[in-house]
Amino acid sequence: MPEELRERLPDGAVPSPNIWHHTDVYEIENRAVDPEGLIEAAMRAVHDWAGADVLDLGCGSGFHLPRFARAARTVTGVEPHPDLRAIAARRTRRLRALRTVRVLEGTAQATGLPDASVDVVHARWAYFFGPGCEPGLAELARVVRPGGTAFVIDNDPTRSTFGSWFRRGYPEFSAAHVVERFWADQGFHREPVMVRWEFDAWEDLEAVVRIELPGTVADEALAEQRATGTLSVDYAVNVFSRTY
Repeated sequence: MPEELRERLPDGAVPSPNIWHHTDVYEIENRAVDPEGLIEAAMRAVHDWAGADVLDLGCGSGFHLPRFARAARTVTGVEPHPDLRAIAARRTRRLRALRTVRVLEGTAQATGLPDASVDVVHARWAYFFGPGCEPGLAELARVVRPGGTAFVIDNDPTRSTFGSWFRRGYPEFSAAHVVERFWADQGFHREPVMVRWEFDAWEDLEAVVRIELPGTVADEALAEQRATGTLSVDYAVNVFSRTY
């Protein structure tokens, strides 16, 4: 990480290996993942955010902020990376003028929000597989109102085409039973959801695979995918939720 960026980050910020360094490609990935909206449907079945105060924790470039703002009363995006925060602010300029969306500097363990101030928390690929996230979960317990719900969306490496690629690329993060036990011990319920990537062009699929997987594994995954002749990749996730 460049020293000048390090100096601009809040204490405790953990670099993301993909969006922090490949923002444009990650935007392609955001557009490709879950075209049917199955993750949001699983969340709504637990706690609908219509009329609620929503926190998008680790909001990145703000891709999900306008989506939540369609129904929520207010949406707050918290993001440690200054450049991503600036993109999120530009993306929500009109909504921020209406005071329905705001974008703040912060981390999972220090959001800067008041006690008991949000109803729904969305943390998608922001907690990095459970163990070690305890300070961030303590912060959630502080900022979520009684009856509010926190959602953590994470990879499920035990299933799907992408799950098999992920196991090869990151065996140190693939002990699913450890991750699932961690979230259960923290009071979270697990809802497995099968989504997919759907791309418009091979070049987009290849670019995304290369920011998500290390070199040799990415090469193998792309060879396997090319043999299928499709631009669709099945992708298993877990939607963990806890109501406080």
